[in-house]
Amino acid sequence: MDSRRIYFNSWSETYRKPFGTVQIGQFVHFAIDVPLAEVEHVFLVIKKDGLDFQHVEMKLDSENPFRFKISFSTNAPAGLYFYHFQIEYRDEKGTRKTVYYAKSADNFGGEGRELDDPSALQQYQLTTCSRYDPAPEWYTHGVIYHIFVDRFNNGNSHHRIDHPKKNSFIYATEEDSPYYIRNSKGEIVRWDFFGGNLSGIIDKLHTLRTLGITILYLSPVFEASSNHKYNTGDFRKIDPMFGSEKIFEKLVAKAGRMGIHIILDGVFNHVGADSVYFNKFGHYGAGGAYRDRSSPYYGWFTFLHYPDRYESWWNIDDLPSIDHNNESFRQFIYKSDESVIDRWTRIGIGGWRLDVADELPDDFITGIRHALDQYNRPGEEKVLIGEVWEDASNKLAYGKRRHYLEGGALHGVMNYPFRTLIIDLLLGRITARHAARASFTLKSNYPRAAFFSNMNNIDTHDTERILTVLDGKKQKLKIAVWMLMTLPGVPCIYYGDEAGLTGGKDPDNRRFFPWGRENKEIEAFFRAAIRARRTDENLQTGDYFPFSAGNLFGFIRARSRFTYTVLIFNPAEEVQMFSLDKVHDETGGDRIRQMIGYLFKSPFDLLPLQFVKKEAKNVKPSKK
Repeated sequence: MDSRRIYFNSWSETYRKPFGTVQIGQFVHFAIDVPLAEVEHVFLVIKKDGLDFQHVEMKLDSENPFRFKISFSTNAPAGLYFYHFQIEYRDEKGTRKTVYYAKSADNFGGEGRELDDPSALQQYQLTTCSRYDPAPEWYTHGVIYHIFVDRFNNGNSHHRIDHPKKNSFIYATEEDSPYYIRNSKGEIVRWDFFGGNLSGIIDKLHTLRTLGITILYLSPVFEASSNHKYNTGDFRKIDPMFGSEKIFEKLVAKAGRMGIHIILDGVFNHVGADSVYFNKFGHYGAGGAYRDRSSPYYGWFTFLHYPDRYESWWNIDDLPSIDHNNESFRQFIYKSDESVIDRWTRIGIGGWRLDVADELPDDFITGIRHALDQYNRPGEEKVLIGEVWEDASNKLAYGKRRHYLEGGALHGVMNYPFRTLIIDLLLGRITARHAARASFTLKSNYPRAAFFSNMNNIDTHDTERILTVLDGKKQKLKIAVWMLMTLPGVPCIYYGDEAGLTGGKDPDNRRFFPWGRENKEIEAFFRAAIRARRTDENLQTGDYFPFSAGNLFGFIRARSRFTYTVLIFNPAEEVQMFSLDKVHDETGGDRIRQMIGYLFKSPFDLLPLQFVKKEAKNVKPSKK
């Protein structure tokens, strides 16, 4: 059967309008071309997530003899719809047949395929949201710098280390490689520290500002026994190795005067076994849930056999899990006037990033957002970002669909899918067209505000360093950095990447910043890419239209049809020819080709691992 005989494209407004996510109650207009002689019925087969499919018969368009149309009304509550098409017809012999049209074999949106077997269908996704929920402009227009506090800079004279922890070790020099000491079970028994602190960040604020940084995202700063602080000991105290509350206030104030906002890491899914709340080792006196059933924190935890067996994050005994439905815990984190969110937000931070957000209940996240919104002021609204590694629009966690991107909860998430796309493209694991289709699918699935508010990264404290992933090849790194700065979302630099730091998996990816030994060549192209992001408004707020041209991947960032920037990347190690006739527009139209054609009127060679960027400023493309 000819796969082009029946045609639908979820990214073309000819066939589905409006594009992408819609607000609940809004109509979505579907059309599908069915150029068959004897069509008896065409159905839109659609269901709300968790409910049964319904067959909605489509009507023949009075102006097109092969096009069938339907206007479908979405309903509350916000969430997902899944759909495909069913066509019933008679063939040339008069035999009644049924064919289906659904997503293509690569499971992306856009143009789909015909199928005879209903069990092989892959459903299109339609996302609905409760309202348009944009992140603050200072955030969406910004450039983020992710600091792992212990590994960035020591601001004390002679690099003195304050309040070193018992049963730990401190490296002899800041050039040493991180190393864990583990027991026979693989558990870390001696934490290692370099001595980075908040004063060290204050000392480098000018350096960060000249780099072009406008937002600092800090790894957890609250008291904890580890170097990473994801095993919180006390949410109400700054870890003494990092400094004091007074020093933290100084950091927020000084950064604010420089136009730099601070985002804190909120780890509310679990705490440390060595904490005032659990107190497994008795370091916090006689209290704590592990030692006292009458502790005010006892109800926060789920004991399977008291006190030695309890639910923990990923079965790591050092990280006892929290019962997020416990009212006392909710009061402590966000509901009371002296909650953790209130205590630190009122100091003047810009917002929070929620650790393992997909493991927090939706209403828990909504509660945090509500508490955070109380501190919004014109031009100083707060932001809430979540850690999610997959497509967050359709994430299932513990068998439940998550709804944190549909309005009033998260503004956006960490964009690991874009990281995967960039790396896979540069390592030759995917084609340019695959990259275009994958990113277009994310744009279609995510609420518009969330898609442009995602925290983009090419590495983090949880991944290998990007330069290591790319086998030390600087030209590949350069393309990765420029993609990070120009793709939709807010770019986030992991500390030290701009200095040329390398590193494999944890703990090697958490080396100390190489002050005085920075790679100036790498730093230069970071600066150039950051400058482009901050000076080209198209790259901050422009719509996103990806395309491929043979082995070349590109996209348009457009604020209007006549004001836009085009970028074309050659991820290959060979020269590639670019010409308009190779451009594949995933919407099936010619708008992308027209816009590109205005800026690139003739074919040209793109050198290995190179890219071109051109900006159109209030000009009218030719109508070729």
